[in-house]
Amino acid sequence: MREGLIPTILGTGVTATGIALKGMAMKRSDLKNNDMMPMVAAGIIGFGLAHVLLGTIDLVEENR
Repeated sequence: MREGLIPTILGTGVTATGIALKGMAMKRSDLKNNDMMPMVAAGIIGFGLAHVLLGTIDLVEENR
């Protein structure tokens, strides 16, 4: 298995989960200023995108 493929796939799944949570949080009409769900979803999205980026870097470097 190619190095970097697992972090890339993991990051894609985590990013998709974060986007789904963000969508669920935005559908709720009773959001309050102290609701943590949109911030948690944004953190999960960032964490997933970081994994995708680092995994992609590993994949590109392996091809050199």
